[in-house]
Amino acid sequence: MPAPSRIALFIDGANLYATARTLGFDIDYKRLLKAFEDRGTLVRAFYYTALIEDQDYSSIRPLVDWLGYNGYTVVTKPIKEFVDAGGRRKLKGNMDIELAVQAMEFAGQLDQMILFSGDGDFRSLVEAVQRRGVRVTVVSTIASRPPMIADDLRRQADVFIDLAEWQSTLGRDPSERLGVRQNGVLARREGSGCGEAQDSNGRTCDRHTGDAKPLRTPGPPRERAGKPLSSNSSTSGAQSKGS
Repeated sequence: MPAPSRIALFIDGANLYATARTLGFDIDYKRLLKAFEDRGTLVRAFYYTALIEDQDYSSIRPLVDWLGYNGYTVVTKPIKEFVDAGGRRKLKGNMDIELAVQAMEFAGQLDQMILFSGDGDFRSLVEAVQRRGVRVTVVSTIASRPPMIADDLRRQADVFIDLAEWQSTLGRDPSERLGVRQNGVLARREGSGCGEAQDSNGRTCDRHTGDAKPLRTPGPPRERAGKPLSSNSSTSGAQSKGS
């Protein structure tokens, strides 16, 4: 019997969030992890995001904390603020270098790399990892207009998976957005990946955006179990070279 395939996930957090938001759903990170654990030996699941360190309330912090306690290796760095030539304040928080360096470091330990990003800057990384014998799957979408994935990255990948086809498997149940009160704080229901949490001023976080919004009155919380992804890469939503 062949050994289980060694897999690592490399998640460009901001890019995955933008893709899921464009498709109209939220990622359930617990289901995502389980889906790939069912496909082989999951060596590591990296999640990359930049943080605004000096904010009193950061909407991404609840998600980052949840991921760190639930099987993900979270890689962060502070967002840098600068003033452009026109005198406008800008924020910069690109994590491409961190992702690329760790992907190359782990390539010798992997059979498959799963890249959650549509950023064309990763095409050269994918090519370099492939030269080391690693099969690369890229997860993004072409269902949006314009597509969220660069065409050259999609062409370079061994397998392309359209996130739109996995909404029922990886999407968070809309009812799970509603919270349950624990120790006087209204927070997300445990176990489905943090999406919203309320701060002391009665605001809820909006996942990757820096915005806070008024909290809707919660209804009864429910949970719905997700189904594992098929291990066959040619299933709906996956396009493999040579298929």
